[in-house]
Formats: sequence, structure tokens, C-alpha cells
Amino acid sequence: MSNVLILGAAGKIARLAEQQLLAETKAKLTLFLRQSQRLGTVDASRVQVIDGDATNQAQLVSAMDGQDIVYANLAGANIEEQATKVVAAMQQTDVKRLLWISTLGIYDEVPGAFGKWNHQMLDGGYLQTYAAAAKVIEASDLDYTIIRPAWLSNKDEVKFETTEKGEHFKGTEVSRKSVADLVTKLIQKPDQEIRHSIGVNKPNTAGDKPEWY
Repeated sequence: MSNVLILGAAGKIARLAEQQLLAETKAKLTLFLRQSQRLGTVDASRVQVIDGDATNQAQLVSAMDGQDIVYANLAGANIEEQATKVVAAMQQTDVKRLLWISTLGIYDEVPGAFGKWNHQMLDGGYLQTYAAAAKVIEASDLDYTIIRPAWLSNKDEVKFETTEKGEHFKGTEVSRKSVADLVTKLIQKPDQEIRHSIGVNKPNTAGDKPEWY
């Protein structure tokens, strides 16, 4: 049984992962977020909820006490600062395993017309800040996995394939449920994909843009 700290626990992917972890594993979850009332009722026998700010290193250090894995589902213009504080807190508490949700395109790895469209949609701060956060993670001594999803859908399906850093990204979309499933699998087998950055997409979705645009 593992103890898992989930940062940004009210996020859509995080909520799906929480449900799957409670259903399929015996893990105990610590849910860290700004406004805990957003979560509603939780199973107090397996879930602890902490109000906190991912830029507050002292709060992160306190939350990391006794944890085996940190799963960060964070977002915002200050994502690089959040990454810096998460890495520092993990180093301070000697928690090594980190799952970090990022985005496609941070290495300019998306080819062709879709890559150009992705830049048009995400340049101007988003790609740059997420790329900077990934550099902070990769420069650390942590056992990280950076997860780079394609454009996200709410489809009720688990269908995905992965690519490694240095490979061209495949596909244009992936369901949040698929990303949550990948997170759950990595928590169940934490020795996999260590110090890797993996792209995640739904197979056979190549195109100039996601189907809903």
C-alpha cells in the first residue's frame, strides 16, 4: 500500500485519478488544493484533505510527511514557481517519486500542421512557462515522470499510446480518463518510466487540429 500526495487535487484529471485509485488500489490519498470545499465528501478512512498553496514550500513539506509518491496536477501562469517549490520540498523531505502533468509541445516535438496550430494556440506564455517548469523537474535528482497529454477531451474512454522525449508527438487528442488511467498505472508500478518525459495521445487521431476545432 502506498501513500500518495495529489497536488491540485480538484483538477479534472486528478479527480478521475482519485476515483480510480480508490476503486482499484489500496493507496491512501492526501489531497492538496486551495479550496478543499470543492471536493465535497471524501472517504476519511483513506483520504486526507489539506488546504494549501503549491508555492508555499512549508505547506508542501508538511503535506509530504510520510508520502511515497507525489502526483502534481498543477496549472497556472506561475507553474515554474510551483515546480521549483515542489522540487525543493521533495528534496527536503526525501520523497523521490514525482508524476508531473505538463502539456504537449514543450520541446517543440509536435510535427507538421498540427505543431504550427498548437504553437498558435499555446504560444504567448503557456508553452514557455510549462517548458520552464519541465526544465526545473528534469534538472532535479528526483525520480520523475513528466506526462505531456495531447488536447484533452471528456470522452468516457481509455485509449492511449505514448511517445518518449526526442520522438515526434503522435495524435491530436486524448481523453482525461486516459491520462488518469496512465497516472494510476504509474502509481501502481512506480518503477516504470523513471526520469522519462512521455507524450500521451489517442491512437489514430492525427490531423491538423483536434476534431472539435
